[in-house]
Amino acid sequence: MHFPFYMARRYLFAKKKHGAVNIISIVSVCGVALATMALVCTLSVFNGFQEMVEGFFGAFDAELKIVPVKGKVFDPQEECIRQVRSIDGIEIWSETLEENAMVQYKQRQAMVTIKGVEDNFRQLTSIDSLLYGTGEFILSDEQVEYGILGVELIGELGTGIQFIDPLQVYAPKRNVRINIANPSTAFQQEYLFSPGVVFICNQQKYDGQYVLTSLDFARRLFDYDREVSAIEIKLKKGSDTSKIQQEMVQILGDRFRVLNRYEQQADIYRIMEIEKLISYLFLTFILAVACFNVIGSLSMLILDKRDDAETLHRLGADRSLIARIFLCEGRLIALSGAVAGILLGVFLCLLQQKFGLIALGNNGTFLVDAYPVSVHLTDVLLVLFTVIVIGFLCVWYPVKRMCRS
Repeated sequence: MHFPFYMARRYLFAKKKHGAVNIISIVSVCGVALATMALVCTLSVFNGFQEMVEGFFGAFDAELKIVPVKGKVFDPQEECIRQVRSIDGIEIWSETLEENAMVQYKQRQAMVTIKGVEDNFRQLTSIDSLLYGTGEFILSDEQVEYGILGVELIGELGTGIQFIDPLQVYAPKRNVRINIANPSTAFQQEYLFSPGVVFICNQQKYDGQYVLTSLDFARRLFDYDREVSAIEIKLKKGSDTSKIQQEMVQILGDRFRVLNRYEQQADIYRIMEIEKLISYLFLTFILAVACFNVIGSLSMLILDKRDDAETLHRLGADRSLIARIFLCEGRLIALSGAVAGILLGVFLCLLQQKFGLIALGNNGTFLVDAYPVSVHLTDVLLVLFTVIVIGFLCVWYPVKRMCRS
C-alpha cells in the first residue's frame, strides 16, 4: 500500500491525542458534505424545471423544423426541399405558414400569430394532449374554417371555449398601398369559427398569441399561392435526430436552417442554462469556503502529530514524504465529504421525486405541486470533480507551508 495513503488513512480514523481534533475533522467532512449536497440538489432542480418546460414545448413543436435564412416564406417545391423529403427516417412531413394578424371578437381586439397547418399536424405533434373542451381538433370542413385558440387568448378576447359569433381576422394585403380615404380596402378580412376546444401549452408565447387553423385559410388570408414559412418534421422512432439534421443541412446549404426542439426555443433554454450556471458558481464559492475548514483540521492534526512526524524524520523520512502524508489526509477529508454529500443529495432528490417533500405552494397558481427534480449523471460527476479540485487546492499550499516550519 502507498505509504503516505496508509498513514493518512490511519490518522483519519484513529483517535487523536486531543478530542477537539476529531471534532474539527468531523465538522470539516460535514461542511464539505453539506455544500456538495446543496450543489447536487440545486442542479437537479434546474434539470427538473428544464425537462418540465421541454415537455410543454415538445407537445407543440416538431422534432425538426426547416425555415428560411432570409425572408418569411419559401417554395416547398424547390429541388433541395424535395431531396430532403426523400431522406430515410422521416415519418411525418407537414407544411406550415405563420404570420401576424389582428383578430376581433365583438368589441375586443388582439394581435395574434396565425399558424396554418395541415391535417397531419395531430400526428406531427402531441397537440391532442393540450386540447381542452367538448369539441375536437378540426381545421376546416366544406362550409367554414375553424380556429383553435390558446387559453390566454380566449381570456383576452372573452370568447369562451365555444364561441358562437365568428372570430374576425384582419391581415394587410400584400403589395397594396393604403388608401387614406378608405383604409379598410388595404386589409383582407376572413372569419374563423370555434371547433369547441382550446389548447393549453402553459407557455405565454403560445397560449396568449397563437391561433391554429388550416393551411389553405392562412394562404388565402395572407395572399400566398403555395408558399410556406416552415416545414415541420417528425422522425421515425429510434432515428438519430442529430445525424438526420446534419444531413439536411448539407443538402439545403446556406439558404435554410434546420432547427431541433432546443434551437426552436433557444432563448428560453439559454436563460435557464445561464441561471443554472450562476447557481453553480455561487454554490461552488460556498463549497470553497467550506473546504477551508479542512485547513483548520489539518493544522490541528499537524500539531497533534508533530511527535510522530519527528519520529518518521529520524527514521529516514524526508519532509516531502511527511508533507504527502498530510496532503493525503486533507484529500481524504475532502473526498469523504464529497462522497457523503453526493449520496445524501441523490437520496434527497429521489425522495423529492417520489413524495414531493418540498412543495411550491398550495394556492393553485403553479403548474406542479412540488419542486421537480431530475438527477443527471453528468451533473453528479461535475460536482465530484469540482469538490476534488477545490479540496485538493485548499490543502496543498497550507500543508507545504506548515511542513517547512
